[in-house]
Amino acid sequence: MINSYTDNGYVYCRNFLNGNEFTPLRNVIEKFHQSWKQENAEFYATRAINSAYLTGRKHLEEIDRTTLFQFIGSAKLMEIVTGIMGDGASFMNTQLFFDPVNATQKNYWHRDSQYDFSLAEQQQALHGPNAMHFRIPLVDEPGLELVPGTHKRWDSTEELDVRLERNGHRNHEPLASGVTIPLNAGDLLAFSANMIHRGIYGMGRLSLDILFCDPVPELLRYADASCLPDEKTLCTLEKPGAFLQAIELKNGCRGSSTPQWG
Repeated sequence: MINSYTDNGYVYCRNFLNGNEFTPLRNVIEKFHQSWKQENAEFYATRAINSAYLTGRKHLEEIDRTTLFQFIGSAKLMEIVTGIMGDGASFMNTQLFFDPVNATQKNYWHRDSQYDFSLAEQQQALHGPNAMHFRIPLVDEPGLELVPGTHKRWDSTEELDVRLERNGHRNHEPLASGVTIPLNAGDLLAFSANMIHRGIYGMGRLSLDILFCDPVPELLRYADASCLPDEKTLCTLEKPGAFLQAIELKNGCRGSSTPQWG
């Protein structure tokens, strides 16, 4: 597993969840999604492709939040997380990805770092602390397109021109270096937030992303304290370490905002 990630920047686990594990998770996510859509109706109808902060209190009752926390802090998931990132992996955020309502809206190549960093800082991020998406699709979907190896190498000329829409290019153009990974409900795809990637719209996609990062303040400033479990809930988790890391380090972080990466 770690060799696959080191070489390519991603790990794919087919049929990661069985039906008994999958159904309660899907039910909670659908509750969140319906509530979020009602509150964000205009944004959803015009340009949204994802939402965030699923473990917060705004859209879910406490029993449903606990279901999410117990999945994130399960031995099964955390074995994969720590197998790639090490025991210091810290919970960062949750996101939900869906199809845009506007059928003409294009998907786009990006690195997550481009929304906060200059080009020079994006290059430096390839050699800095790590953040990763762990994606669980709730329905069969077209999946993602990734550029293997770009979690540790800079863009080629073509990749940079397309990603940043330079020299007449658009960020939705195909890249020769891209690899498509279709996903089925219950699969798991773990990939670096730094690598060049894009989601593929269609088939009514609905994918839960759990973001983990190295235990450093510059990344955990994006974690929202209101999305972390309380002491009572922590005691019900098989592997609470990622939450404990975040809770401990949040005390030294300023601000709390999470970019809406797609």
